[in-house]
Amino acid sequence: MTSEVVENEFEFYSKAEKYWKDVPATVDGMLGGYGHISSIDINSSRKFLQRFLRDGPNRTGTTRALDCGAGIGRITKRLLLPLFKTVDMVDVTQDFLTKAKSYLGEEGRRVRNYFCCGLQDFSPEPNSYDVIWIQWVIGHLTDNHLSDFLKRCRAGLRPNGIVVIKDNMAQEGVIMDDVDSSVCRDLDVVRKIIRRAGLHLLAEERQENFPDEIYHVYTFAMR
Repeated sequence: MTSEVVENEFEFYSKAEKYWKDVPATVDGMLGGYGHISSIDINSSRKFLQRFLRDGPNRTGTTRALDCGAGIGRITKRLLLPLFKTVDMVDVTQDFLTKAKSYLGEEGRRVRNYFCCGLQDFSPEPNSYDVIWIQWVIGHLTDNHLSDFLKRCRAGLRPNGIVVIKDNMAQEGVIMDDVDSSVCRDLDVVRKIIRRAGLHLLAEERQENFPDEIYHVYTFAMR
């Protein structure tokens, strides 16, 4: 539980904000020096997502997506804009959202909103999104804030919409990273928080072909 490793909540959030303000607004910066894994990541995410977008009575729509912890828009540009009519982005660092407007190019005209906000304070517009994509950012939320945010995401879904989390998973327990002021949770802890938010897991998948030295990465779809 984050309550065991986060001693001061205000400091936990403010230190993370300060860390990201000093990170270069580049793909390599967004990925902590692992920019070379971006294509592997995006290709796997596309395959995972497309299983919900295929034809069928419970097919997830393709009208609007939300990119949470969007940074400069790496996922918006390469995963979401090719699949959805419009995308909204939310990130705590204004410089990243400013950079996104040039990074996204012409297709960026289909980004409707750039929200500068921490996810602990952000509420998706109710009944608005087919997909809410949350990648490499849940570690910046305490357990309570993550659970509450996921509840708000659930309310933000359109019919047959899904919430997707893609993130690092610890081997056991909750591990604190003092450098960027984040935590890494194990699979059981994440599943418990998802259940606590009233969401049901639809699919879970481990990312393949990532470097051996980094945490295992898992993708979850839920509604």
